[in-house]
Amino acid sequence: MKAYNKSNIPLAKALRKNMTPWERKLWYEFLRDYPVRFQRQKAIDNYIADFYCAKARLIIELDGGGHYTEEQIEKDRMRTEAFKKQNIKVLRICNLDIDRNFRGVCEYIDLAVKKSLPQSAALTAPSSEGAKN
Repeated sequence: MKAYNKSNIPLAKALRKNMTPWERKLWYEFLRDYPVRFQRQKAIDNYIADFYCAKARLIIELDGGGHYTEEQIEKDRMRTEAFKKQNIKVLRICNLDIDRNFRGVCEYIDLAVKKSLPQSAALTAPSSEGAKN
């Protein structure tokens, strides 16, 4: 179990109840039923990751328009560095990619999970063919 800031738990619960349309699509149409478990709005360290897969040591962050300001780019860089120090890989995915290339996003995540898993587990993880477009 990863260390986390307990004061983030109420916010994480609220974020789970109020997912963005892009988070909702990725969760309900792909990650929820993915054979390797993902968690939504997972508190890790002083942050809340959009999606976290402990087995693959992988975080998925969905970035909307607000993530492209200089200030937010720097905050995201620092956040990613904090996760990297814990040996967690971060995939940053633009909301537009969820809208325009959902199947490609699912394949990208599937490949990242398989690369991150120990070899024996990677062989049993199925492909992303269940992803809806």
